[in-house]
Amino acid sequence: MTKPSSVGNAINRLEGKAKVTGTAKYAGEYNVPGLLYGYVVNSRITKGKILGIDTIKAKTLDGVVEIFTHENRPKLAWLDLKYKDIDAPRGTAFKPLHDAEIKFNGQPIALVVAKDFETARYASTLVSVQYEEETFETCLEKNLDKARDRKSGPPKPTGDFEKEYEKSPVKDSAEYLHSIEHHNPIELFATTTIYEGDGKLTIYDKTQWTINNQVYVANVFGLHFKDVRVLAPFVGGAFGSGLRPQYQLFLCVLASLQLKRNVRVTLDRQQMFPFSHRPPTYQKTRVSANESGKITAMNHFAVSETSEYEDNIEDVVSWSHRLYPAPNTLFEHKLAPLSVHTPLDMRAPGASTGMHAIECTMDALAYKLNVDPLEFRLINYSEKDPSEDKPFTSKELKQCYERAAEKFGWSKRNPVPGSMRNGNKLIGYGMASGIWDAEQYPARVEAILNKEGRLEIHNATTDIGTGTLTVMTQIAADELGLSLEDVIFNYGDSKKPFSMAQGGSSTTASVGVAVVMAVKALKAKLLKKAKAISNSPLKKLKDEEVSFAEGKIILKADRSSLLSFREIIAANKGKAIKTTNLGKPHFLKLRKYSKATHSAAFVEVEIDKDLKTINVTRAVTAVAAGKIINPKTARSQILGAMVWSISKALREETILDENFGRYMNSNLGEYHIPVHADIHDLDVIFADEKDELINELGVKGVGEIGMIAMPAAIANAIFHATGKRINKLPIHFDELI
Repeated sequence: MTKPSSVGNAINRLEGKAKVTGTAKYAGEYNVPGLLYGYVVNSRITKGKILGIDTIKAKTLDGVVEIFTHENRPKLAWLDLKYKDIDAPRGTAFKPLHDAEIKFNGQPIALVVAKDFETARYASTLVSVQYEEETFETCLEKNLDKARDRKSGPPKPTGDFEKEYEKSPVKDSAEYLHSIEHHNPIELFATTTIYEGDGKLTIYDKTQWTINNQVYVANVFGLHFKDVRVLAPFVGGAFGSGLRPQYQLFLCVLASLQLKRNVRVTLDRQQMFPFSHRPPTYQKTRVSANESGKITAMNHFAVSETSEYEDNIEDVVSWSHRLYPAPNTLFEHKLAPLSVHTPLDMRAPGASTGMHAIECTMDALAYKLNVDPLEFRLINYSEKDPSEDKPFTSKELKQCYERAAEKFGWSKRNPVPGSMRNGNKLIGYGMASGIWDAEQYPARVEAILNKEGRLEIHNATTDIGTGTLTVMTQIAADELGLSLEDVIFNYGDSKKPFSMAQGGSSTTASVGVAVVMAVKALKAKLLKKAKAISNSPLKKLKDEEVSFAEGKIILKADRSSLLSFREIIAANKGKAIKTTNLGKPHFLKLRKYSKATHSAAFVEVEIDKDLKTINVTRAVTAVAAGKIINPKTARSQILGAMVWSISKALREETILDENFGRYMNSNLGEYHIPVHADIHDLDVIFADEKDELINELGVKGVGEIGMIAMPAAIANAIFHATGKRINKLPIHFDELI
């Protein structure tokens, strides 16, 4: 039996065996009788109108059931043009098959439904489309002058930036460009819709937010939300791409309702590229310091891509001032509307982009001051959030610096660029800081002590591979004093009590706190029922004299057994005992504080002196994220983020053909990501950070923070090795020649 105390222990993923043996089913894998298959036809132009769609030839193919287009789709409840999903940014949400207008290349313009997938896919090639093309713009760099202000602006300026920057003795100004990145989760986007009759649907969907998709389907198709059930028990990665309902969900439900049949729609890899990307962003920083190394003025300017119909807004420019005090600041963020799908949040949205620019600028200033880059950050260290003049609920970034630097061997660094070598290899050391919001959202959990005396926990959250199932089971088990085997966590179902999306590194804090609140209420209920039992040994005892352990209520003084859960259930006429409770942030108490996770990354790169090929040979990331519920799953999150950081800094880039407005490398063969041979010695440290303010568990999320500091650390290490600053990500070897 697993020991009852499991929080803080490195527990293996409870669903691990199901995933590696193939018994875990994903959205496109459920065996459903009488299933029809849909295949999407995508626009081959970037902007314009559909003049006509000829489906006659495709419809005559044996096995084709129906082809849906904007010309024959049923009337939908969204026709007031006001509805959008819960997570939609400002603007008019994209509506598949709404009309003849083409907004971006790859836009879905038809759905072929057939008796098998191969027939549907082949029939899609027989659909003939006539277009009227319009002029379009898809290149951010060529449209920087057309950018407009955000509708919700960046932080207000302080002091007089221009005056202070001009008179400061030490200053640095640089431009940065981030290329397009795509989420590319391994699981393709898929939806399986089971038609239950009478307007009732059961939907298996790849999503990070079952309730959002439930509400979306109900609103768009005019159904009662209780008649729509969305399930996502297993999700094969998402990284933000599943926060909004994707278009295959809409098309699959439309076909199922119209045909009154079970339907599955699965997108191929190329079809996922138009909607699932981090926006390209141009940045310019200007930062100055005095002779003692204190920052005097800070300017961060950014222009990001958005679509022509929605305002995708990432928080790019404000992160620097949450780390470093500066009396004179100027933050500017603009959006460039282009003929593309609205970008989506992608792991550490905004912060991984913005902190790359500011941390490379900090490195450059340190060199100009002839100060160690780590020492420069310590000179400008603040226990408060300078942007709001509020103390952090906790901040152990200094501990992150110290422990990671010692583990890495930072003190052995020769500060002179190009001075460290190993044979024909140039060696470079770089470091950077990271910061991310420590968010918590309201969540509701149902806790049930069932007839067998086991604890059931119910919540609608998903698990996109982060270890949520395991962590929630650990929290619940400890709260009621049970072994992990006696806890059942039911999740990934919109019929379960409310949860926000799994995103923003907020799930453990949000759902975990709700688990604690629900189980505490269940314990109070169990005590009340136990005391009501005839001749109960608890009758004369106060609540604080007893505790819960090993499926029993025990006396704290000598840990002797008083009543077992099974005895309480028996006295309750064999009926389960249940409660549903809300966990929510302490809004009033936390108004006086800033909430954040912090990190420090130290990186060693090795660069071939002649070929200029770049290799990250070592990296250490230290993270301060409050209490770590499961060091193994948390470490995996940070390791994954470190691998992605290598990818972001050196590999990952989507190439856009601006003449056609189409992504050229929309496949995993040409969209370069690291392979095993690219990854070497990675180490993770968790700072000892006790946070008694943030929430009942003292936890902060770890999903995003691991990839915020490391891309800049890699770029800084490349400068240390070569003396060249390359400010465009990813950094290719040819830029060092």
